[in-house]
Amino acid sequence: MKLSQTRIAIVLAVLVMSSSGCGVINRIRSKNALNEAARAYREGHFEEAEQYSRRAQELDPDNKTAPQFIARTIHAQYRPGVQAPENIAKAREAIEAYQKILEKNPKDEEAYKAIAYLYGAIKEDDKLKQWISSRATSDAVEPEKRAEAYVVLASKDWDCSYKITELPSNKVTSIDANNKASVSYKKPKEQKEFDNAQVCVKRGLEEIENAIKFDPNNESAWSYKTNLLLEASKLAEMDGKTDLKAEYQKQSEAALKRTTELSLANKKKKEEAEAKKSASPPKT
Repeated sequence: MKLSQTRIAIVLAVLVMSSSGCGVINRIRSKNALNEAARAYREGHFEEAEQYSRRAQELDPDNKTAPQFIARTIHAQYRPGVQAPENIAKAREAIEAYQKILEKNPKDEEAYKAIAYLYGAIKEDDKLKQWISSRATSDAVEPEKRAEAYVVLASKDWDCSYKITELPSNKVTSIDANNKASVSYKKPKEQKEFDNAQVCVKRGLEEIENAIKFDPNNESAWSYKTNLLLEASKLAEMDGKTDLKAEYQKQSEAALKRTTELSLANKKKKEEAEAKKSASPPKT
């Protein structure tokens, strides 16, 4: 009985050692595969790089680098501006690979930004907006990053209005006796265009207020607040609401003042950081 137990113990020990040794070998092979993937990537052989990256993950499923290599090599195969079905499919494949990274590490900025870029590149605007909105409204995301997401959303709503108010058919340029030009705005012939611009500006201002709430010193947020208020003043002029136009212009001037203050403060910080860096003795 004792001999049997001893033999069993020896067999188990051998199995453990074999398993451990195999694991170590696979991890080494996985690392080598990633090195080959990096080489192929540098040489522009992205499909080959993807194959090596997938092999690395197969050899070592716990390898944290392999999923990033897979996503990047697929992304590299996407050709910007080419709307061929197979190219769009490659972008979606890359999006899926980046999403797998985010499942394990929700704070991976490269994966988040890559997905946003790819949605925009393949012109899936609704999915892009949903993607950015999910970050803006998530309590799990840091306030500064939520602010950045709200700024992006607001910028799209500003663009929505600007493309309508700045149409040549909706603005009139006049020259006075002193040869000074002035611009006035008139309502579009299509009421739905005017209504759409109003919706965009209203939503954009709500988004930018959220951005400022999460990051009061976000220069971009104040800049877009300035521009959205200018859009609101144009629409008020188009609608014949002179008093409202004046109020929006006043608010825009206040937002511009805050934007300028933040711009100067940020410039000063950057200059001080550069001066400190240049004054530091070189590392030996």
